[in-house]
Parts: sequence; structure tokens; C-alpha cells
Amino acid sequence: MSTAAKSPAARNGFDRFFQITERGSTLSREIRGGLVTFFTMAYIVVLNPLILAGGADQKGAHLPLAALAAGTALVAGVMTILMGVVARFPLALAAGLGVNALVAYEIAPQMTWADAMGLVVIEGLLIGVLVLTGLRTAVFKAVPTQLKTAIGVGIGLFLMIIGLVDSGLVHRVPDAANTTVPVEMGLGGKLLTWPTLVFVIGLLGTLVLFVRKVKGAILIGILGTTVLAIAVEAIAGVGSVVTNPHGWSLNVPKMPEKVVDTPDLSLLGHFNVLGSWQHAGWLVALMFVFTLLVADFFDTMGTMVAVGQEGGMLDAEGMPPKTREILLVDSVAAAAGGAASVSSNTSFVESAAGVGEGARTGVANLVTGALFLLAMFFAPLVQVVPFEAASTALVVVGFLMMTAVRQIDWSDWSISVPAFLTITLMPFTYSISNGIGAGIISYVVLKAATGKAREVHPILYGVAVLFVLYFARGPLESWVL
Repeated sequence: MSTAAKSPAARNGFDRFFQITERGSTLSREIRGGLVTFFTMAYIVVLNPLILAGGADQKGAHLPLAALAAGTALVAGVMTILMGVVARFPLALAAGLGVNALVAYEIAPQMTWADAMGLVVIEGLLIGVLVLTGLRTAVFKAVPTQLKTAIGVGIGLFLMIIGLVDSGLVHRVPDAANTTVPVEMGLGGKLLTWPTLVFVIGLLGTLVLFVRKVKGAILIGILGTTVLAIAVEAIAGVGSVVTNPHGWSLNVPKMPEKVVDTPDLSLLGHFNVLGSWQHAGWLVALMFVFTLLVADFFDTMGTMVAVGQEGGMLDAEGMPPKTREILLVDSVAAAAGGAASVSSNTSFVESAAGVGEGARTGVANLVTGALFLLAMFFAPLVQVVPFEAASTALVVVGFLMMTAVRQIDWSDWSISVPAFLTITLMPFTYSISNGIGAGIISYVVLKAATGKAREVHPILYGVAVLFVLYFARGPLESWVL
């Protein structure tokens, strides 16, 4: 019996290396998971260039869109494959949202683009040092298990709100100053624009497949919704939200005139490590590096917990397998993003969608990474899948991640209150780091206030102080600048 039970794990070298059978997965599940992860985050190939190209440096220069798109796809593909091979964990990487806006609209205006990307390289190298010295892993271990669970739940809600906003189901109220309601359903309370109707139909269809336990439900949902979106656009011709407030969020779902294009890689290596310290001053540069460091440091921690939690891959301490390797590749990705002038690359929480489809190993990353590399040449084809189709997966996965909330002891307020703040602030502030920071600070304060200060790991006191500085960076930057 025991020999029969062990034989599948030793089926071949590829299986042994990636631990496919050992983690209860199959090659078909890994492929499906990799496809789903790609489709849920392929938007970054379009969105990252738009964000970075929207900013101007100190000289008024803008980065070229075509080169940004090619560089974004290249770094995402290479780093995602590297994560799959080194860490063997289903965690895809790409240019981090939030960080790219910080680079484009806060850092670059103080210096040249090359200088700004040099700071991103420095930040990635610093995180790498923290990983190699064991400090980053030590911080991760110092966070209580229930707070790690809360991080995963909060990210689930964060995914859901991303899906609802990207689909157009939730909108910011245009003139929030004249109302107590900051967001609304649809536009002006009217729900069903054509794109939102497509999302609702796609979501309901995906949920039916999911509840009926159809294999590939999430992937089928994305592809089916995309086909519906193409048909609707062909009939209604609503266009992009840029020209029509009732239009598609980013990608207009129609077959492009040009399917293949030659990638422009002219931005690779366009960075200057020391220039920022001369142009903006060492204090300003140091503040920017600190801000980038904190955002990347804790976003990745939260993301890998959430993905591991979704796949049931965390150990008793809430640690995913090969934690050190995961963090090391993530730090390399941050530096690589700066070196390619596409901003810091980081682990993407959308990877949980692939895990929800069955991915458990780095094989899924090989699929996702290969598709990103192909996207350099097939960028026009990537733009066929609209946000409204990809967002169906985010809502379903958000539900799956939310179910872990029952593991939190809500009767112990010294842990449940920090857990509550962690869970709620992530979606409401649109930031993983903000939720983690609020949770850690409140955990330290409440434990100290209830005479349980010794229960707090010493490292967490230092982390709490860093987060206080992080949250206070507005006044600090005003004072410095």
C-alpha cells in the first residue's frame, strides 16, 4: 500500500522537481491555473505604460508607451518564470500598482527618469540584502498567525473591490463633497451599462460553474465573458471609458487589426543609481527609497500569505514553502523593474485566482511567464480581454479567501481588533501595506495596553515604529521638501 501511495510522487523528474503530485496537483490544473493568473493580470501590460507615461520627469520628458509595454511584459515574464523555477510557488510578478504611480508622479518630477529608476534598483537591492541576512523572513515569522490569516482575508476583500471597480459595478461619486456617499453602484445609481451587464452575466455564469464544481470554472468564465464582450461591442459599439463614461474600463474587446508587433526594448538599462542623490539631495532620495522599501516589503509578505492560504500551502506558523526563495526572487524583481525602466516588479495578488483554479506549484508560473513573454509580440491580442471579463475571477477568489475569517478568535479583542483593521483597511484604502501597518501598530498598542507586552515579538515593535514613520511620511516629506 505504501509503495503504491508513494509511486505517483516519483513519476518523473519534472514532477519531483516541482512537487506536482506531492502538493495534490496535476499538470492540467497547473496549466489552467497559469492561464487564469495571466488573464487576471494581463492588464498590467497596458495599464503600467499608461501610468508611467502619464508622468514627466524634472526635464518634462515622458517615457514612450511602446517601450514601456514591451519592457513590462519582458520583466514580468522573466521574473514570473524565475519565481516558478527557484521558489516553485505559484506566485506571478509584474510591475506593482501604487509603486508605479509613486515613481511617475512623486519621484520622477524631482529628478530624471534614469535617476528615479535608479532609486527603484537601490530599493530592490536593499530588500535583497534584508532577505539574505534573514531579517525579512524574521519579520514575517514575528507576525502572529491569526494576523497573517487576517492579511489573507483582507486581500480577498481587496481583490473583490478591485474586481467590482474594474468592472464598473462600483464607481467613485463624481462630486463626493456634496454627499456622504464616497462610492456608488454603477453611474448615478444606474447599474447596467453594457460593460457592467457583461460583467454581471459573466460573474453569474462563473459562479454557477464554480458551485457545480466544473473543472476550469474560473478560466471558462473569463474566456466566455470575453466572447460575450466581443459580441456586445460589435453590436453596441460603446468604446472605451476614455471617450464614453459608459464604455469599457481599459481594453475594448474587439479583434485588433494587427495581431503581432515587434517589441521595443530601448528602455532596458536606462537607469542611474547615483544621479538622484545629486539632483534631489540625499535626504529626499532617502525618503523615497524608504517609502518604496516599506511598500514592497510588506505588500509581498501579505500577498504570499494570501496565495499560500488560498492553496492550503501554509505551515503551522503560517509560512509558505521556500519563503526565503520567494522573498529573494521578489527583491530581484524589484531591482529588475528599475533596471528596465518599468518600475518595481512585485508579487501579484491576482495569483490567487490561478491558485483558486488549482495551481499549487511553479509550473503555473512557467505558463504565466511564457504568456507574458509572448505578450511582447502579441500585445494587441492581449488587449482583447477586457477588465470586465477578468474581474469575474477576482470576485470569486475574493469569496474563497474570505472563508478563512473563521480561523480568527473574535472573542480575544487584542487580536481580533487588529485583525478587523487589517481586513477592512486593505479594501477601503486600496493598499495591502496600509492594512498590514494598521494591524501591526494596533496589535502592539493593544497588547501593551492590556499588560501583555511580552507576547509581542521584539521585532514587531521595530516594525510598528517603521509603519508610524511610513504613515507620517506626508508631513515628513513636506518638512524635508
